[in-house]
Amino acid sequence: MNQRNFNETFLQACRGEKANHVPVWYMRQAGRSQPEYRALKEKYSLFEITHQPELCAYVTRLPVEHYNVDAAVLYKDIMSPLPAIGVDVEIKSGIGPVISNPIRSASDVEKLGEITPEEDVPYVLETIKLLTQEQLNVPLIGFAGAPFTVASYMIEGGPSKNYTKTKGLMYSDPKAWFALMDKLADMTIRYVGAQVDAGAKVIQIFDSWVGALNVADYRHFIKPVMNRIFTELKKKNVPLIMFGVGASHLAMEWHDLPIDVVGLDWRLPILEAREKGITKTVQGNLDPALLLAPWDVLEAKAKEVLDQGMQNPGYIFNLGHGVFPQVNPETLKRLTAFVHEYSANRH
Repeated sequence: MNQRNFNETFLQACRGEKANHVPVWYMRQAGRSQPEYRALKEKYSLFEITHQPELCAYVTRLPVEHYNVDAAVLYKDIMSPLPAIGVDVEIKSGIGPVISNPIRSASDVEKLGEITPEEDVPYVLETIKLLTQEQLNVPLIGFAGAPFTVASYMIEGGPSKNYTKTKGLMYSDPKAWFALMDKLADMTIRYVGAQVDAGAKVIQIFDSWVGALNVADYRHFIKPVMNRIFTELKKKNVPLIMFGVGASHLAMEWHDLPIDVVGLDWRLPILEAREKGITKTVQGNLDPALLLAPWDVLEAKAKEVLDQGMQNPGYIFNLGHGVFPQVNPETLKRLTAFVHEYSANRH
């Protein structure tokens, strides 16, 4: 790879610096709607793709080549490190992660092991090395699921609408809860640290379902463990992004954490986030459903988001959640070109 052509705009925005244009990438851009990826999925499962570094690197690289986005995000699932600590997880089509040995008690927590990334997930690290040493001219984003979200799958046994079992354990057995948070924090720190050591330039932590908690519970049950994770990861000297869905009420709590970028979903306008006191770089936050709208509608909404985001240098354009399978790849390509052009003319 020719480092002279390396696209730094995403890293500049993470650091709050001015760039030539607003950088853009899309959550779940790797895979999902691309025809090449769909053809692969007819042959291989998600876990099978991620276990083959050449194939996984190809899927990760596709959106960079097709959409001209300013960052790549590693193709994998937040469940990827869990088998290493003793969790029997299967990604079931149309359902999501299903866990056959859910956590129900303190003794279940005690049985969980530790991850040694070089031994347990060597294929993830090999994929990162392939991409960052040879194939990419943009930064690679590594990621992990946050303890609450990962715990919710482990306790519920799969996806949930209301997280009653998760919150039930949290309220009824705080000792077991905090022990589980600590185990998952250890796993996250080691797993993510190994991704950075392999070449990931940015880390995003997804706390997809933490919006199920109110602010007081977040501060008591979650914030201490998130502080520990990010404090440790800070030592790796890469930008850190926090993101969750339906968690606008927690945005200021995230802002307090030792992170660089606050990810916003589509519910909280960027100007409102700024008015609340968020001064760090923000990422977001076009409603992904707009990707199915006619171009003039999509363009107008993207302009609104950009006009708000560009009022401060620290801004990364993204969706307010992930790309979904029905999206036409050409729409993402056109949207990326629009963001680049519109923001370059106004910088």
